[in-house]
Amino acid sequence: MLETTRHDSILELKMSRPPANAMNTELVTRIADELQAAPGAGVGGVVISGAPGMFCAGLDVAELLQHDRQGIRDFWAAFFRMNKTAATLPVPVVVALTGHSPAGGAVLATHCDYRVGAQGRFKIGLNEVQVGLPLAENFYFALRRLVGQPRAQDMAIRGALIDMDEAARIGLVNELVAPEEVVPRAVAWAQALTQLPPHAMLSTLQLARADLVAVLDRIEPQFAETATRHWFSDETQGAMRAMIERLASKKK
Repeated sequence: MLETTRHDSILELKMSRPPANAMNTELVTRIADELQAAPGAGVGGVVISGAPGMFCAGLDVAELLQHDRQGIRDFWAAFFRMNKTAATLPVPVVVALTGHSPAGGAVLATHCDYRVGAQGRFKIGLNEVQVGLPLAENFYFALRRLVGQPRAQDMAIRGALIDMDEAARIGLVNELVAPEEVVPRAVAWAQALTQLPPHAMLSTLQLARADLVAVLDRIEPQFAETATRHWFSDETQGAMRAMIERLASKKK
């Protein structure tokens, strides 16, 4: 489900949950736990990666639809913890977007410090609205701080998925490289930061994250309960079940 590899002082966390690295409670908890433990293990930076062609397909909706209210509340609490841990870790966190990165995959990417994307016909975006989920405040804020208010508003309310070239052009992705170079480039970026004077670099990193962290701190007490309420609304349940049916029909 999650493979760990050390590249000298850089820890790579590779999602390995075939076929699409869809997020369930166990996966997001594992990511959060590994992130949290990294600084104490002498890690100077973390790279989060996925499979070739598929970074992460978002939430495992089919599995999560089987959960009761407490199970969904636990998932949202774990999902929030994963993103907040990435945004507050006392070392840099880089995302190696090895392929498609919709919904939850894009959310995780926007809570990290740097995003290296794969060149090619891959899609990224916060398409939650298309499956009936209102966009959470921290999801929207994390998107807006990267691409600006007009683009964030347009992308969010349409639930738009865009290709990697456009994502790089508007700042959602920092740089694009050949698919086979995504992880090496992400590791190299993190390694370069470890060569800088550490106090100066990490203090500045904390300053750069402060706006996002303030939002996360403010909404944390009510996030899981609010997300759970939205999840069990008739509109959201109907839209997600319709999506599952469409996907199932395509496989026949």
